[in-house]
Amino acid sequence: MFRSSNNDDFSGSSDLNEEDMIKDPQPDASTSGNLRKSVSQSTSSLTSNGSVESISATRFSHGSRRKSKRWRGWCQRRGIAGLALLVLVFFISNSWMLYRIRDPGRAAGIKVKYLKMNSSTVSIKEELVKLGKGKKPQKTIYARLLAKASHALAENKPEPKDLWVDHDNASSWKPCADQRDWEPSEGNNGYIMVTANGGINQQRVAICNAVAVARLLNATLVLPGLMYSSVWRDASHFGNIYQEDHFINYLRPDVRIVKELPKQLKSLDLDAIGSVVSDADIVKEAKPGFYKKYILPILHLNRVVHFVGFGNRLASDPIPFKVQRLRCRCNFHALRFVPKIQETGALLIQRMRQNMSRLGPLDKHLLGPLAEPKKKGQRSHSTKASRYLALHLRFEIDMVAHSLCEFGGGKEEQKELEAYREKHFPALIELKKTQKLPSMAALREEGLCPLMPEETVLMLAALGFNRKTRIYLAGAHIYGGKSRLTALTTLFPNLVTKENLLSSAEIEPFANFSSQLAALDFITCTAADNFAMTDSGSQFSSLVSGYRIYYGGGEMPTIRPNKRRLADIFVKNNTIEWSVFEKRVRKAVRQTKRVFSRPTGRSVYRYPRCLECMCSDQP
Repeated sequence: MFRSSNNDDFSGSSDLNEEDMIKDPQPDASTSGNLRKSVSQSTSSLTSNGSVESISATRFSHGSRRKSKRWRGWCQRRGIAGLALLVLVFFISNSWMLYRIRDPGRAAGIKVKYLKMNSSTVSIKEELVKLGKGKKPQKTIYARLLAKASHALAENKPEPKDLWVDHDNASSWKPCADQRDWEPSEGNNGYIMVTANGGINQQRVAICNAVAVARLLNATLVLPGLMYSSVWRDASHFGNIYQEDHFINYLRPDVRIVKELPKQLKSLDLDAIGSVVSDADIVKEAKPGFYKKYILPILHLNRVVHFVGFGNRLASDPIPFKVQRLRCRCNFHALRFVPKIQETGALLIQRMRQNMSRLGPLDKHLLGPLAEPKKKGQRSHSTKASRYLALHLRFEIDMVAHSLCEFGGGKEEQKELEAYREKHFPALIELKKTQKLPSMAALREEGLCPLMPEETVLMLAALGFNRKTRIYLAGAHIYGGKSRLTALTTLFPNLVTKENLLSSAEIEPFANFSSQLAALDFITCTAADNFAMTDSGSQFSSLVSGYRIYYGGGEMPTIRPNKRRLADIFVKNNTIEWSVFEKRVRKAVRQTKRVFSRPTGRSVYRYPRCLECMCSDQP
């Protein structure tokens, strides 16, 4: 029907397994009793002949003295050997952390740790079964820098004063997308249906874009549907994630929203009458004029249009001021999670804050009434003990494969990623055949490769985060499995996921619902005292950082690494000194920590600091 360009982002959230280890074997038992047994056997072999007995007795007496001397010498030598062994054990124990970093796969095969989850202990047998099912880990790269990071963290230096504060003075900017100065839309041009594709993050954007299009066309919006995907495998409906009545009522002054089509339209074959519009029919980032020219006539003719997919199909600019504000109103005010998700999100936040009852700046916007302390007078001021860092590690296989980069796994890794591309990104395979693409080294130099877990932990250590920092890890299946996280969990042992914080009974209602699990990550990351992303292009990270800008009042710092600048630093990993590495990383991150007003053409969901979404006291 129309021209199109597809490029949907992927992100999500899923389980993260803890690392397994195998216990050291015990040393063999001592055989010191063999000497006494030998002496006893020698005495029993003597005959009853008198002369022989006399000679034998004399010889035995002299032999006993010689053996006694040899026994004392043997004991002295054994004592020296024992002392040497003790020194060796001490040396090995002090080298344990560095040993694990340099060869995590071998380390995981020699030790066993009891994994404590919600006050329960997983048996060694169960841990060994898990270990047997895991992938063979690759040898860790950046071993030299990781060793230096390990020593730096062991020194336990004070954290930089500005580590937990925003570098931006945003006190003059206030949320005001809830303000309206227009008449309600009657929605009498027809009905718009939308089935949003992708994960929860893409669906959230599609929903708010559909609200804006409904207002542009003076149409009635049917409560959005969520497309089931073989990738996400989540059968959730809108009402399983967001509060339906709040969404409809809050936007009533803007757009007429109904829960279903009228009966007379339900029986129509929408595909047959040309009312089904897919992403292939709409140009990406389509402008309002496109919808008025091509979609409005369909509404007039058939009274209904069904958008299937609707990923990134409405431009950021140019959009009428009030419609742009409506998009912000939808994202920051109308989409409220259902109580089931809010309750579990509140548990995660509470446990990350170590059960301290203080409220964060965003709690009430994320949790509603559940943000209030259970008992009056329980509020407490922010303390170092209760703050935490949230980390979105965007290193899932889809991201890794699509990047065309190399991640230290050699030919086996490249073979696996190529097979994934053939199945999920056939267009990329064709592109490789027909065009000469940049080399892996060039891609990394330009900052086009996802940050690896090893690079992420080096960045956090260089920024000055303490080894005891509590870190909440969000993200889907990390490529390479638990072995790829060894450096991260070794240098920052207080790293947890929702699967660690929640009991099996608490997380069971969300099993097999990836979008609902992602909603829990969204709440916990957004409420964090500091948030670090590893890919600024991630839809999840964009929505989280935008929410923190809108409601944070300049008090919610977000770390947005410039991968190109970091790549220039990492390339010197074999020669650079740690002090120089620290200084360069901090400078690179500090330059991206400040928040500017929304650039033209950029998303209001990610950059809400604009007059359409927020109000400023300054002219």
